[in-house]
Amino acid sequence: MDLVKNFFNGLRTALTTDELVELNIAYGATKEDIAALRSKYPNCPESLICLLENIDGTYWRKYGDNEIAVCILGSGVEEDRYPYYLMSTKQILESSKEEEDISYLLEYQDDEEAVDPKINLEGLLPGKYIHFSDCMNNGGTSRLYIDFNPSNEGVCGQIIRFLHDPDEYEVIANSFDEYLQNLIDCGFIYLENEEE
Repeated sequence: MDLVKNFFNGLRTALTTDELVELNIAYGATKEDIAALRSKYPNCPESLICLLENIDGTYWRKYGDNEIAVCILGSGVEEDRYPYYLMSTKQILESSKEEEDISYLLEYQDDEEAVDPKINLEGLLPGKYIHFSDCMNNGGTSRLYIDFNPSNEGVCGQIIRFLHDPDEYEVIANSFDEYLQNLIDCGFIYLENEEE
């Protein structure tokens, strides 16, 4: 898939030498894991499948005797410089099992912008979302989801970013393809000066 190939070409240019060495340890998901993901999420975007077929996660992921932790994703929103990990296929399946309640934001926050109107207020329901990425702060500060149960204003497959403190859920792209293209278009800005 050209989009994923372009993503990897840009990514390899943006990563440091040490990160590239670490990333080169990674390999793709097994056919069994990909089949399990497709079975659970028939709407799973082909671009995410292709990404996982090349690298089965970078989030404290063990490959043989080596463990890697390399941020390769970002939010793709404006000048956002916060990097994210790609979760492995098994991590995705495990972390997407539970309901993600968002109603507390409407009850306890005055900010009407806390939940994007494109997001269904039922929350993120099991089988209707894919949690595919956690931020460099191990997910405590921000997570990324593919949402298959949007509100009437949203679109199936939209990308949601959760940010903590103050908590908010925002749609940042209409599809995973658009999300990846945004990362390419922003020139992988989120990987610049990651140490800082």
